Amino acid sequence: MNNRQSRFDLGLRSEPGPIGIFDSGYGGLTILHGIRQLLPQYDYLYLGDNARAPYGTRSYEVVYEFTRQAVMRLFEMGCHLVILGCNTASAKALRTIQQNDLPKLDPERRVLGIIRPTAEIIGSITKSRHVGIFATEGTIKSESYNLEIHKLFPDITVSGVACPFWVPLVEYNEADSPGADYFVKKRIDQMMRMDADIDTVILGCTHYPLLLPKIHKYIPRGIRIVAQGEYVAHSLQQYFERHPQIEQRCTKGGSVHYLTTENPEKFKEQAQIFLHEPVEVDNITLM
Repeated sequence: MNNRQSRFDLGLRSEPGPIGIFDSGYGGLTILHGIRQLLPQYDYLYLGDNARAPYGTRSYEVVYEFTRQAVMRLFEMGCHLVILGCNTASAKALRTIQQNDLPKLDPERRVLGIIRPTAEIIGSITKSRHVGIFATEGTIKSESYNLEIHKLFPDITVSGVACPFWVPLVEYNEADSPGADYFVKKRIDQMMRMDADIDTVILGCTHYPLLLPKIHKYIPRGIRIVAQGEYVAHSLQQYFERHPQIEQRCTKGGSVHYLTTENPEKFKEQAQIFLHEPVEVDNITLM
């Protein structure tokens, strides 16, 4: 993006618009669901870059570029606020977009992630001050959760485990299959070997809530499991209370519109797994 480009050059609309939610794939639908449960009155525009997913193993540069393209498209479609409902994008692209792109493009628009809201509530949940994180390889390597948690709660010990097979289990609709038990138990056992004092586990990938029955089956009794959708929703509600000027730029019609860079029919099938309801979706190209 050229440094001299602004919202006027790019044709960005100034009138209120929907809340944009972006994910590299389908997992962000769990974030959207959590937000809509608490804040159903707003309009939402969900964009999944399913054709280029997964982002988890891609470089910082590629994740940033893909995420920037998606944010720009949502801005062009009327969104003043975009939530990165993707842990990898939040870890690898959010800060650069907030610090470098938004000031040049439109300082009045906002892009928020989902790692910070999750980190903020951990201090009130863990009693042992030992926390575990299940996430993709990219999120674990970025150490974004460790950094955010330690900014707020330097006394908390954080242990992360990458779970490369958990996303395919969900997307191939195998989350409830007997075969999923092996992969879920293996990563839980690995985490508990790392730190037996863990009393709270963050599901640091938006696909993982669909594996909760298996996770509950093998996680030691008494460990609290934190899925993100509910906490992100409450964080957004509080954000609107602190920033009414942003809230006023979000339309309230109770609608949701879905976009995908992949085959719309495939998106519809996958969305049924995450939302348990039929959706209408349009194809879109990012570049």
